[in-house]
Amino acid sequence: MSEPLCIDCISGVRHEGVPEGKIEQIGGVESYVATPTGEYAKEKVVLFLPDVFGLALINNRLLVDDIARNGFWCVMPDYFEGDSIPEDAMNPENRDKFDRVGWFSRHGDNAWKPIVDKVVAALKEQGVTRFGTTGYCYGAPAAFYLAWSNTSHVTVVSHPSRLQVPGDLEKYRAESKAPLLINGCEVDSQFPPESQKIADEVFGDGKFVPGYERTYWDGCTHGFAVRGDMSNPKVKAGKEGSFEATIKFYKKHL
Repeated sequence: MSEPLCIDCISGVRHEGVPEGKIEQIGGVESYVATPTGEYAKEKVVLFLPDVFGLALINNRLLVDDIARNGFWCVMPDYFEGDSIPEDAMNPENRDKFDRVGWFSRHGDNAWKPIVDKVVAALKEQGVTRFGTTGYCYGAPAAFYLAWSNTSHVTVVSHPSRLQVPGDLEKYRAESKAPLLINGCEVDSQFPPESQKIADEVFGDGKFVPGYERTYWDGCTHGFAVRGDMSNPKVKAGKEGSFEATIKFYKKHL
């Protein structure tokens, strides 16, 4: 595994749009929530486990809205407790100055785990019986955490960061029953093509019975599925294609 946060973890483009969801307290945790406009399965939820910009970044809220638009109740918890990386850290003049190490020292696994547990417990109290997860960058370990305990039932990670390869993958195969989709890309110091191939070796060719799929997006860089530059045709194809693959995976397994 490379450094906990690479420069691409805090790089990207702010997307345009008007969020349609709302802020709710779930288990005492501030969360951004979007619900489908029509009938939907209220016993199912997608937990959106965001990148380091958390609830504050409009890109994340728009993705939550898009998941709801495709028929799934979607909840994004603020597991940074208001201390997500500020959006202006994406600006080229700020990226190298931002103290990634200092920020990460406040947001290791011991910080987010109890928050995620609170949200899951509260949603179960509301009647949720099936959880899907979608973990972007920083959110991938939280998605694996819920899958290892079989709390969740479907896992999607896009350009995951902070995973131990092959250890975390092998643990997933041994302990989880949740089908897994990995959306990877060409340039990614956190989960490079070599790690993506190891994932195929661990899960592929029927080795993981619940189900495994992987997409690969040429011309894309770590962060493309959340903060990609949509004026770049390859990045646009990667962002939209990985999202489409995610929704198809949920419709098949959740």
